[in-house]
Amino acid sequence: MARAPRTAAIRTRTDTQPLRFSPAVQMGSIEGAKAENGVAAPACNGGDQRNGGGGGALPDGEAEAGRRGKVGAAAAVLPLEVGTRVMCRWRDQKLHPVKVIERRKIPNAGPNDYEYYVHYTEFNRRLDEWVKLEQLDLDTVEADIDEKVEDKATSLKMTRHQKRKIDETHVEKGHEELDAASLREHEEFTKVKNIAKIELGRYEIDTWYFSPFPPEYNDSSKLYFCEFCLNFMKRKEQLQRHMRKCDLKHPPGDEIYRSGTLSMFEVDGKKNKVYGQNLCYLAKLFLDHKTLYYDVDLFLFYVLCECDDRGCHMVGYFSKEKHSEESYNLACILTLPPYQRKGYGKFLIAFSYELSKKEGKVGTPERPLSDLGLLSYRGYWTRVLLDILKKHKSNISIKELSDMTAIKADDILSTLQSLDLIQYRKGQHVICADPKVLDRHLKAAGRGGLEVDVSKLIWTPYKEQG
Repeated sequence: MARAPRTAAIRTRTDTQPLRFSPAVQMGSIEGAKAENGVAAPACNGGDQRNGGGGGALPDGEAEAGRRGKVGAAAAVLPLEVGTRVMCRWRDQKLHPVKVIERRKIPNAGPNDYEYYVHYTEFNRRLDEWVKLEQLDLDTVEADIDEKVEDKATSLKMTRHQKRKIDETHVEKGHEELDAASLREHEEFTKVKNIAKIELGRYEIDTWYFSPFPPEYNDSSKLYFCEFCLNFMKRKEQLQRHMRKCDLKHPPGDEIYRSGTLSMFEVDGKKNKVYGQNLCYLAKLFLDHKTLYYDVDLFLFYVLCECDDRGCHMVGYFSKEKHSEESYNLACILTLPPYQRKGYGKFLIAFSYELSKKEGKVGTPERPLSDLGLLSYRGYWTRVLLDILKKHKSNISIKELSDMTAIKADDILSTLQSLDLIQYRKGQHVICADPKVLDRHLKAAGRGGLEVDVSKLIWTPYKEQG
């Protein structure tokens, strides 16, 4: 649920060569990935949880015990063991620290010829990948250490600012509801991407995370998706045969919005179970914390498409429970990598609130939010609320703001508190809306993305359908 700058470096397209998007391309640079994804504290009530803690020094004895010693190329034992830490040459031709997560024998090669699945310890797991031995600098191989001692040394040396930057190998946003044992189980089960690439329509896309496809697909480095029905296949020839038979040119649901070349389709998970399950498989490749629902009957899927004379091509989607006691108006959200940085994510969030307004309800996204999800929602809430405060000359309450926007009161309160726009006086919250301060916050929140033209939305809430 649920971004750093991602510029689109695209290979020249031929009839047989799809456009390709890789994690490096989507992020612009590995430094961009670090700034956005690699290190952040868990969210707390919709805001950042800033842990206190000053600097400190580890006693000499413990510091020595926690220090990793270099082994060196001459003493490095091949094949490298799982857990080894070493420097690895990435696509930017720079060396970055990695930890070996898994290894596999190269067929028909020597006894020490292995490929290694590595995690770049500075960055989000989406960059994890298989590398060859020549990419590793064996002079930097580090001996095994007691990780608990290392963690203690790291913790004591952190400044107050650094303490917010927790390596995602310990706590990733989106996993803060898990206890330590569940988090370890999740990381162990999903530690290695089972599918490296997919082809979807015109695009070849490098995946980010593990997705629990049926076992018979786990030996496929690349899967081929029909972009209309989302059936997936192991071979290009299978996809080509399928496309000759598939009569769909858009998602199998009702078109509820059309504005220019953009369309939104509502897909009922109960009526289109296979499509809903395939969509979940696809989405999990790009969402680390997503729970994969096999029982999609309880969900509606809102699929955003770009339309041309060939059909309606999926851009992204969000899902929503048909009935939510917690007032959730969005369960999961994804913009596919080739379409990111174009305002579609903001559009999907805004669209979910327009549906809530049609229902006459307040809404909120399902928790926990990922790090990127929280940033997107905080930006949306900020823009919507401050636009109203700028135009509203008289006093306005949190309840009135909630009624106008369909944003849950708790989200309004946490957003305004994070912007220091709310005070507690005489037993009640008071909004302090200085115009210059509002302008400064609006500028920092950035552009609102694509707007939803409500006049083009033709939709009946689910409870009123026959």
